Amino acid sequence: MRLLTAAAALVIVALTATAPAGLAQGTMSAAEQANLTLVQDWWRLVIQARNVAEAEKFMAPDYIQHNPNINTGRDAFVKIFGARPPVTPAPREMTPPPIIEFAKGPYVVFVWEREAKDAMGVAYKYNFFDIVRVENGRVAEHWDSVFRPVPAAGQPAPMPVVPGIGPRPVKPRNTPAEQANEDLANIEYKDILQYGHVELAEKVMAPGYIQHNPNVPTGRAAFVEFFSKIRQPEPIRPEWKDEPELVITSGNMVLHMFKRFSADPSTPGAVYKWNWFDLVRVDGGLVREHWDMAMKTPPPASVPMPAGFREYR
Repeated sequence: MRLLTAAAALVIVALTATAPAGLAQGTMSAAEQANLTLVQDWWRLVIQARNVAEAEKFMAPDYIQHNPNINTGRDAFVKIFGARPPVTPAPREMTPPPIIEFAKGPYVVFVWEREAKDAMGVAYKYNFFDIVRVENGRVAEHWDSVFRPVPAAGQPAPMPVVPGIGPRPVKPRNTPAEQANEDLANIEYKDILQYGHVELAEKVMAPGYIQHNPNVPTGRAAFVEFFSKIRQPEPIRPEWKDEPELVITSGNMVLHMFKRFSADPSTPGAVYKWNWFDLVRVDGGLVREHWDMAMKTPPPASVPMPAGFREYR
């Protein structure tokens, strides 16, 4: 089921039939509504329909790509997505639709539900994230939750990729209610998960906390039991141990994007950057639901950022 409203003042959120109601209650300006529509159309016509002839209409020529498997730039994008013939007719809606979508400031967020199989061949659900930054009415920058897998034995290493280097992401301004929601999410990510104080869960998380990470059981008590075994409490400090690169809060939805670095399988001794995403829903002063990009197959091990690595121009 997809819930859409024609009123430009409402955040548009796509929901599955099993998802709880009220996922986002923020409001969008006319500019944010226009950004959401632009990115929806770009996704539908250029990405899903592979109609790269339309890319110039939607994308900035210096489009910045943070997917570690795709070179940056609009020309590189066109080469990748134009390798196969376009889909005709183009879908009238994004297919499948994201389970969550919203715009805040210059950013548009999509969260998708996908299915994979574990080592025993049993199917399970996980989530995939995309963030798009719009500038001057064009798609200017893109992040997603792709990480470069280590090639299997006997398989060639992936080709080297020219990473995107863009401006430092700017956190959109919050309303007081949004900031209160973001502060609660920060306690979960920083004080509980990074500094190990699971006893704080009772103050900031609902007893029926819904968990979409396929490796972690649902419920607050199960969360506490799980993380108390793998996190040791440390004195809480004002600074993050692992600071998010970008935080986007829209109504009761709070998204954190963290940067990660892993060994590059295409270049010995080199590393590449990828992104980790966490999203929570806050209602009634408590964190009630969580999504991230975790799968049952672990991502590559993280390594320190190399000296001299350029992230921003």
